[in-house]
Parts: sequence; C-alpha cells; structure tokens
Amino acid sequence: MKKNEEPKTDFGFEQVPVSDKVRRVKEVFSSVAPKYDVMNDLMSLGLHRLWKRLTVDCAKLQPGAQVLDLAGGTADLATLMVKKVIPSGTVTLADINAEMLTVGRNKLIDQGLWRQVPIVQANAECLPFANNSFDVVTIAFGLRNVTDKSAALKEMYRVLKPSGQVLVLEFSELKADFLKPFYDAYSFKILPKLGEWIAEDGDSYRYLAESIRRHPNQQALLTMLEQSGFSGCQVNNFLFGVVALHRGFKL
Repeated sequence: MKKNEEPKTDFGFEQVPVSDKVRRVKEVFSSVAPKYDVMNDLMSLGLHRLWKRLTVDCAKLQPGAQVLDLAGGTADLATLMVKKVIPSGTVTLADINAEMLTVGRNKLIDQGLWRQVPIVQANAECLPFANNSFDVVTIAFGLRNVTDKSAALKEMYRVLKPSGQVLVLEFSELKADFLKPFYDAYSFKILPKLGEWIAEDGDSYRYLAESIRRHPNQQALLTMLEQSGFSGCQVNNFLFGVVALHRGFKL
C-alpha cells in the first residue's frame, strides 16, 4: 500500500477503499429496505424465519433481560425477543441504516411493541453503549456486511455483561459438495434475477451473494470470536452449513 493510500477491503468480489465500502453497503440496504422482508421469504422459502426462531430459542431469554439486536433493521428478531423479556426487559434495535430502521419501527408500531424496543442508529464497530450493558447481543445476517468484523465482535464483547452471551446468525460455508453447483447457480443467476424482478435491484442482490462467499467460514468465525475474548464458543449448522449459528460467552 502506498503512503497515504486508504486501506482496501472487500465489497463482494471487488476490492474497494474502506470508506467506499461503507457508502456502497449503505446504498445497497437503502435500496432493498422496502422489499427486504419479501425478498428474504422468497430467497429462503421462508426458512429464515425458522432460523431466527431457533436463534431466539437458543438465547433462553428471561423476563427482565436487556438485549441488543445489532444490524436488526426490519426487527424480525426484536419482535420475537421482546415478547420473552417483557414487562421489565427491553430489546434495543440497532442498525447503521436509517431506511432499514424505518421498516423495523413501522413493524413494531403495527404490533404495538415499540415502547419496549428502543431504536438506535449505530455502527457495530463503535457502539454508543456503556460497558457491561446487555445480557444478550444478537446479530442476524448482518456481520458479513460489517467492514471491520473483529472490531464489531470486540464491541459486542465490551457491551455484554459478565456471563452474557452473543449469538451470530449468518450465511456460512456449504458443507455438502454435491450441492455446491446448484447453490452457486442459485446464488449468482437466480438470486440477482429475483432481486431485479421483485426489488428492482439485481446488482444489490448480486453483491449479497458475493458477500456470503467472502464471509469467514464456520471455523474462521469461531476463531475470531475466541480472539475477541469470548469463551465456550460453539457453532451449529443449518441446511448443510448454508447458515450457521455461532454462540459465545463473556465470563
């Protein structure tokens, strides 16, 4: 890298300056926000809802718990979790993207849950919360879009209370070799077409497919959690590893 040249990072399969990735990721989610939930249902045949419910079940939330849902945008996890922590607990919904938070806020209002879910626009790499604030931190399908994933994991560790846990639900590495040609065809041919037809934005969904391939696989992310200070780290694969749930604890 030349002197004074900005460091580069991945944006899908491209290498771009760090500041450019932040801008372009924002543009992606601002564009897809209105159709995000519909596209999630189509892309996963509704399975994303099952994976999110399994994540919430794994958290074993108790009434009164303080929860932070990062990159929680459209509030899928928040609406599930807040019902388990009320009346005295809260689920703070945080996302860097204002358009995604607007969708989430409207969903919470429609369900009468907005009073128990504070909404904060925040960057996962630099959270505006005090040390030891939350019993549980969750992030579902958002970590792969964070520029500095290690910084985000360290921030999650910082804001967790001792004995708290983090749950990271994310696309990961398919472990069934015989399915890889079909998965690749779906990711790079069908998915962008769906994005073009439904969300009128094929390029954003092409990026989302590429970002999955650039995201650390199961073992690599497990190692990153451990390096960030988490203990008792474990991973569970869903659908042959297409999606993985990582879990770690702050002692």
